[in-house]
Amino acid sequence: MKITKKENWKSPSIGNPQIKLLEKLSNTISVSGDEREIRKIIIERIEDLVDEYKIDHLGNILAIKKGKGRNRIRVMLAAHMDEVGFMVTHAEKKGLYKFEIVGGIDERNLVGKPVIVGNDQKSGVIGAKAIHLTTAQERKSPIKTSALRIDLGPANGEKIKPGTLATFATKLKRVGPSILGKAIDDRIGVATIISILENQPENVDILAAFTVQEELGLRGARVAAYSMEPDIGIALDSTPSMDMPTFDGSENTLYRTKLGQGPAVYPFDGATIADPRLLDLFTSVGDEYKIPYQLRQPAGGGTDAGSIHKQRGGIPSISISVPGRYAHSSATLVRLDDWKNTVRLVHATLSHMNKNLLTKDRR
Repeated sequence: MKITKKENWKSPSIGNPQIKLLEKLSNTISVSGDEREIRKIIIERIEDLVDEYKIDHLGNILAIKKGKGRNRIRVMLAAHMDEVGFMVTHAEKKGLYKFEIVGGIDERNLVGKPVIVGNDQKSGVIGAKAIHLTTAQERKSPIKTSALRIDLGPANGEKIKPGTLATFATKLKRVGPSILGKAIDDRIGVATIISILENQPENVDILAAFTVQEELGLRGARVAAYSMEPDIGIALDSTPSMDMPTFDGSENTLYRTKLGQGPAVYPFDGATIADPRLLDLFTSVGDEYKIPYQLRQPAGGGTDAGSIHKQRGGIPSISISVPGRYAHSSATLVRLDDWKNTVRLVHATLSHMNKNLLTKDRR
């Protein structure tokens, strides 16, 4: 696709105010199914930016900011508010609680992790038998969730009711060129949409969908896309980078994405085949504007685009993600420059969108 850079295009900046917003979003506790706290922060930030917004019956925030002029196209930007975490299932004696995992978390990563439980944010830790007390046979097998407990101490014995949600207690911080925090997946997508709303290209109507329950099966996006009925859907997320060296020293050819090489543009994943017109547009804009980007290597998984593209009569969709290491653990690591270039690529691409884009043959 032939793209000519717009002379008056100005990239949104990602500086201290945006990083502070991401910190607030990341530190907020909103496990899938209870997104109340993160919803409050988002509404406070966007209510003066958009023309209208509502909270639907599932808990999605659906906001609209109209552009100007003719031939505008309705573009849905979706980012999920929820995070992986835990649900208390049973109270034992002296502040010990059984729990189940909410979303995709590797049990091997849980022992000794500090957690925060409930709306009153009680501090605890996920405990298991110390290695000194285990048998040789036990040490050969991964610890199962059923053998773990959330320990809140005797003062909290039986005060937490079954159904109470919990998550990791990690606080976001800068680490050299990187950002480290919990729930970067997908609070970084939320922060990206807010940045776009603050610097909206006038040639598009932005339909901002801050979705719920993505970690449990892309549920909120399905409802949001049906309700908003956009012309185009763009899911903004974080994707596992898997770019660490191999243990035997051989070349890592299964990296999926790499930190420091820009936003990940998805040709396809386990839930979506990207609309080729959108894939062509994003890559052409990246090339013309000299914005670093990378193609996410084929792999499983999925984003909100997996639900968006199947609504109504079909919605042309694509995913753009910030690569991150250690996803769905107590801390995800991303490069600040990758986030900056994600915002730049999405904003620049939006500035080239109009309804003529969808008149071309999809192939």
